[in-house]
Amino acid sequence: MSKLSTHTSSAFDLLDVRIQRFIWAEGWAALREAQEAAIPLVLKADRDVIVAAATAAGKTEAAFLPALTHLLSQESPGLIVYISPLKALINDQFGRLDRLCDQLDLPVWPWHGDITASTKSRFLSKRQGVLLITPESLEALLCNRGTSIGAIFRRLDFFVVDELHAFIGSERGKQLQSLMHRIECAVARTVPRIGLSATLGDMSLAAEFLRPGKARGVAIVDSKSEGNELKVLIKGYEEPLTIRHSRDFEDDEQETEPATPGQVAAHLFQVLRGSNNLVFPNSRREVERYTHLLSKMCLDQQVPNEFWPHHGSLSKEIRAETELALKQKERPVTAVCTNTLELGIDIGAVKCVVQINPPPTVASVRQRLGRSGRRPGEPAILRGYCIEDAIDAKSPLESLLRLRTVQMTATVGLLIEAWFEPPKANGLHLSTLVQQVLSFIAQNGGASIAQLYGLLCGPGKPFAGLSKEEFASLIRHLGSKDLIVQESSGTLLHGVLGEKFVNHYSFYAAFSADEEFRVVAGGKSLGTIPVSQMLSIGQRILFAGKTWRVDEVDEEQKAIYVTRTSGGVPPMFNGGAGRTHTRVRQRMRALLESADVPVFLDPTATRFLMEAREAYRVRNISTEFVLDQGRHFLLLTWLGDSANEALACLLRSRGFTAAATGPGIEVQKAHWSIRDIFEVLLDLANSEPPSFEQMLDDVSNLQREKWDWALPDGLLRRAYASIYLDIPEALAWAKEAESFPRRSR
Repeated sequence: MSKLSTHTSSAFDLLDVRIQRFIWAEGWAALREAQEAAIPLVLKADRDVIVAAATAAGKTEAAFLPALTHLLSQESPGLIVYISPLKALINDQFGRLDRLCDQLDLPVWPWHGDITASTKSRFLSKRQGVLLITPESLEALLCNRGTSIGAIFRRLDFFVVDELHAFIGSERGKQLQSLMHRIECAVARTVPRIGLSATLGDMSLAAEFLRPGKARGVAIVDSKSEGNELKVLIKGYEEPLTIRHSRDFEDDEQETEPATPGQVAAHLFQVLRGSNNLVFPNSRREVERYTHLLSKMCLDQQVPNEFWPHHGSLSKEIRAETELALKQKERPVTAVCTNTLELGIDIGAVKCVVQINPPPTVASVRQRLGRSGRRPGEPAILRGYCIEDAIDAKSPLESLLRLRTVQMTATVGLLIEAWFEPPKANGLHLSTLVQQVLSFIAQNGGASIAQLYGLLCGPGKPFAGLSKEEFASLIRHLGSKDLIVQESSGTLLHGVLGEKFVNHYSFYAAFSADEEFRVVAGGKSLGTIPVSQMLSIGQRILFAGKTWRVDEVDEEQKAIYVTRTSGGVPPMFNGGAGRTHTRVRQRMRALLESADVPVFLDPTATRFLMEAREAYRVRNISTEFVLDQGRHFLLLTWLGDSANEALACLLRSRGFTAAATGPGIEVQKAHWSIRDIFEVLLDLANSEPPSFEQMLDDVSNLQREKWDWALPDGLLRRAYASIYLDIPEALAWAKEAESFPRRSR
């Protein structure tokens, strides 16, 4: 490889000479585009910076080369705090940074649950170099080191936040904002924040997340340099009618095994063997299914197994084995995984990424695809597999419209156009506020209500927007739960229950592990289902190929009690593998109304698309916004899940039984007519929206986040709505109802 050309790189000349020597020794041909742009911005240490660039585009170096140069320019080197969402990513970064920092005489300190106490003690005595840490370990440090936090971080020069997109719109994101803010308060100055990400849909929202209330001051480096060529193929597979019909008998003891996964696995075995790949089947259950099928094929053909599982329910040892197998070069390995391998763990380059059925979001498939095509001259390869049921006279609308194929086609089209979902940055995440109140009390040995409100809820603070009255009601409620008590002096301390929680290691995580709800019928557990949408009594859900009525939702036991329903059209609700954005649904509709056939569809997937278009045409769906489905109406809004859920809530506030389902809303008929629905929609559009209490009055399973159980009902509903409901978009659609064709009304 040729040496780096300095005459075209003004950024290279700004770096410390020892770092320049390191770059020369590594044989870099040139600095990357993101590095050239970021180095002069970061080097000054006087502003926040976001570096957005494709995976393997050198974002880590774009932050650390200038940040380390700044440290080395001082009389006494300071400290960089690198915050990662994953311990495995910290271990990877330690390997990358330690070689460089060893030549600079700067220590690198990994800090998480697996690091020895002696290493942590050495950092606390030196307090310089690079600290690599997770939000959970940083939370523990603040809780356990109390008022010495100001001294520990006195020489802090930079926060570096890796995988920024993984934090935005989550409990951990609010925790991270709070921790950085609390450290800045402890050192009594602003510390520059550097955010690194490969997937950011809206840079202004990302900037607002990185520095709440001061987004305009955040410098943006958005590298648009083209990656390698992208190759895409989507294959269609059809589940035979005999399999689907066998599900219709109520006396089935077990769910009939589908036939198509075996066919998909056989094709994967043929095209993936001999190379490193990632396969994403969307759920832990499907990971196990495909790993079993593929491993059995290796066994049957008496060849070494190349297929390894990776998901959150597996032990860290099994996950580490898969990661290590991907890194080593001795033999090929394919990981069958959930989103646990989406983030930047260094597993080396993979030949292709496989997506079985539609991915949760466009952003997720873009993140996953960043693993492929990382070597110069190699294309990134995406293989998609769509499984649809064979069609007959009883087929539901979901099958007739081939929604899996249409959604995956829409997703890939948007991916090619470089669009992906903007971050959901406006969620209140009041669950994390509860944790931060308890954490700050632990750090300081007590706090006043005014001190807590000013620290966490004032303008530009992590939980800005919560009024003093609402905060006071939260504090009173925490007192009623025995999480806090108030002394006669007004100081807030931990209550008996609060003390118990804070002293347990699980307190430091702002989130709880993903839990699935058990589906129970007649006292018998039918299995578990991930629930990403709200549930209400009377709602119908589809599970194990059958339609069920929700009779009760037990949030404490994580159970949904159901009874079979007979007749009617099955709902499209399937538990939810992710929350679909309106832009994706609008693209799906555009595909159904178009005559163009994307070149990346194989003959079977092309047939699915043509069948979907014919069903769309025959049923006049382009002009009929309300479909009569027998016992219920289906409003085809083609909105995203957040807007559909909001619209369903608005209709329920007016007496309807309604639930979001796929690209629309299912409304039970009862005594209602289509005309009634449209009149109510128009009235909603022209009235003040009901309160969150009214909208969510009859809804169960609102407790999605770790500390939601500790919130008063009003704040729980407000927090849920801020994260999961898009009320303005729902009302805008309702307003359009007046212009819908008369036949729909």
